[in-house]
Amino acid sequence: MRRVKKTVAVALAAMMSVSLLACTKKADTTPTTETTPTEYATGAIVPTDDPNKKPVVLTDYEAIYNANLSEFNDALEVAEAEVKNVSRRFALEAIAEAKLMESAVYIPGTSDGGAYAISRVAPYTVGNCYWGNDSDRYHQAIVVTGNPIKPADRDVLKAKWHELKGTGTYEAFVKQYLTEKGYTIKKTYTLPYNSDPRTWDILNTYRAADARAIINTFDNLIEYNTEGTMSPALAESWTVSDDGITYTFKIRQGATWVDSQGRYIADVTAEDFVTGMQHCLDCGYTASLVAGVIKGAAEYIDGEIVDFSQVGVKATDKYTLVYTLEQATPYFMTMMAYNPFAPMNKQYFESQGGALGQDAWAEAKEGTNLKYGTDKDHIAYCGPYLVTNATKNSKIVFSANPSYWNKDNINISTITWLYNDGKDSTKNYKDMKAEVIDGCGLNAESLKLAQEDGWFDLYHYTSGTDATAFGSFLNLYRQAYALVSDEKAVVSALTDEQKDLANLCLQNVHFRRALAFSYDRIAYNAQVTGDDLAALSVINSYTPGNFVQLTEDVTVDINGKSTTFKAGTYYGAIMQAQIDADGVPMKVWDPTLESGAGSSAGFDGWFNPDNAVAELKKAAEELQITIDKDHPVHLELPYPSSISTYANRANALKKSVETSTGGAIIIDLLDTINDDNWYEAGYYTDAGDQCDYNIYDVSGWGPDYGDPKTYLDTFLPVVGDMIHMCGLW
Repeated sequence: MRRVKKTVAVALAAMMSVSLLACTKKADTTPTTETTPTEYATGAIVPTDDPNKKPVVLTDYEAIYNANLSEFNDALEVAEAEVKNVSRRFALEAIAEAKLMESAVYIPGTSDGGAYAISRVAPYTVGNCYWGNDSDRYHQAIVVTGNPIKPADRDVLKAKWHELKGTGTYEAFVKQYLTEKGYTIKKTYTLPYNSDPRTWDILNTYRAADARAIINTFDNLIEYNTEGTMSPALAESWTVSDDGITYTFKIRQGATWVDSQGRYIADVTAEDFVTGMQHCLDCGYTASLVAGVIKGAAEYIDGEIVDFSQVGVKATDKYTLVYTLEQATPYFMTMMAYNPFAPMNKQYFESQGGALGQDAWAEAKEGTNLKYGTDKDHIAYCGPYLVTNATKNSKIVFSANPSYWNKDNINISTITWLYNDGKDSTKNYKDMKAEVIDGCGLNAESLKLAQEDGWFDLYHYTSGTDATAFGSFLNLYRQAYALVSDEKAVVSALTDEQKDLANLCLQNVHFRRALAFSYDRIAYNAQVTGDDLAALSVINSYTPGNFVQLTEDVTVDINGKSTTFKAGTYYGAIMQAQIDADGVPMKVWDPTLESGAGSSAGFDGWFNPDNAVAELKKAAEELQITIDKDHPVHLELPYPSSISTYANRANALKKSVETSTGGAIIIDLLDTINDDNWYEAGYYTDAGDQCDYNIYDVSGWGPDYGDPKTYLDTFLPVVGDMIHMCGLW
């Protein structure tokens, strides 16, 4: 999702696989003046008027962005202007993403899944939509007691899912099939987690670590069911005007708000969605998702509109909700399953110190009376579960809400999350065997245990990959060299000269490509998945190449040449065509995979030591400096030594880069000691000047809705949800 808008994500060691994502309008902290130039040149632009003059490290965010990402931004603007022809829009977005990949400010890494796993949870009974938050809803899960589900039975269920998808009958089939096979279905589901929510206010967060918990406490207007079909939730029905501008929802009558003790607060009404949207825009964290989509939202965010009644979200009566858009937006309905469209009860919000209006909200945050969202006992519930226990670094318990409008149709009465700090990379496997938790992925260490005790042969399967994009972010202008949260634990060892040189080189596209091409991502991924499946979840683009495809023939301009792509062409194929035309030696799409359908995953299309050396030579020439084993560039990569899987992974990256470049690039491993400090170095930062690294591999993104824009917007200047991971804004 824009899981930061749903957006930052972390794939936890033993496949705890927690998507932590981020979406927000970042504060503009752009320096207003240039710092004193260093002796090093910037790689962004080499002056043509004076070849003897070395350019300096750029310190103005806008200048850095324009020097490194202007081609991407310009191409994306062209794509954004196309609203009538969806296929043409997809093609233009693919061209924009090609420019983003060529810039190498982000190095694609892995998706979630694609690893060996053992589980008691039936396949496809937890939400499986690529976008939004519904993949973290667990009320429809079907879980068995005792031994895990056998691979042969999984295969039958998976085949049946494809057959029954869209009929609404798959869930009933699963229950019947498992019962006939001798399994006992239970009403509880226990799983591990590694990060407590920092807020319980779903409209005031961009992190998936928060949303993953909160999503089980409320309903949206619609929900993607386990068959991947959009279904009514708090909206019983909806209509769309002929011009695609007006969406009218009829709110379900009988749904109620309760507190954490289950005590009645109010009925759910259309006004709750108006309140929710206003609070979303007041907070700003996911506001960029709807800016330019909902009429007046951008103007309200910018302060040009103060009266929220002028924004295109209105309750025309108690149970009728109307959204008015700026223009026809084909993917608008797919946005409904994400944070900004959550309801909020105004009465309860204000009773807990909340206030509506940007100035009022800012004042409330600074005061001492704001309790809303501070913990599980200070939110209102209208979803399937109440949070009955939330003990930090211990457990979170979700118990069935007796007032839930759809209480008779949930499969799980109690969800329990048990905290795992990741220090014991085999803990999840041991807990799964002991029926402490109901499933786990097998990392390299636990895989060995499962093979030794026979459970691997009996129960293992390969988990499917999803649309989450984890990768490495390169800091174009690092300013932080010690963690504010724990300065003694994480302090940079770089000298001032090494700091300046790293900033210099990371502002050069050829240096960044050299780094990207020197990075063996299969060897890196093997530290988590083991050697057998190391390539399966490796990705080569930000948006999955098969995320969308053309529904009609489209002709677009690629480097001055009119190029026609036939109906059925995948997004990734168009991206590759632009990259090939630009002569950049990277592969983001393999048309031979997936039985000839093609894929952007399952191979490493970037790693090439020869290309790395060639790009490093170009970088040195442009920068007018020497880069070799005697004059190396040092880059710091944070990692937690307390988690062996990630320590191994960091060392794999270090070995690959240093070997491929002959020691011309040195990866200095910055030990954060624990995962909390590791997250603080980048994932929990809100602005570029807080990012304490040169290269960082914790964060990622998952889509919020069904258009590549959900990924690409995250690299927009100022408002992009992931651009701060590159040290900007």
